[in-house]
Amino acid sequence: MIKEVTTNEEFDEVVKEGRVLVDFYAVWCGPCKMLAPIVEKVAEEHPEIALVRVNVDEAPDLAARFGIASIPTLFYFNNGETKNSLVGYVDEDTVKQFVEIQ
Repeated sequence: MIKEVTTNEEFDEVVKEGRVLVDFYAVWCGPCKMLAPIVEKVAEEHPEIALVRVNVDEAPDLAARFGIASIPTLFYFNNGETKNSLVGYVDEDTVKQFVEIQ
């Protein structure tokens, strides 16, 4: 399941428990559009990982909170703790490794 969040409160609620992959993106971003199906596929292959998407244009406070200077940016959380991040377009194998090593 993919959840879109726009507020700090929503974000904190969805990342506080379990494994969560967060995709910071914008609708106008070409690399974001290329990465989206890869992230969705990896999330489908790992049902234990929740997928959260944050549109930086609709959630500027969240983008600022995490220092998002370039998109796409992926963050990986485990029980509310930031474990890792990736900036820019990456291939499917890289996303799989990103979530599997955590």
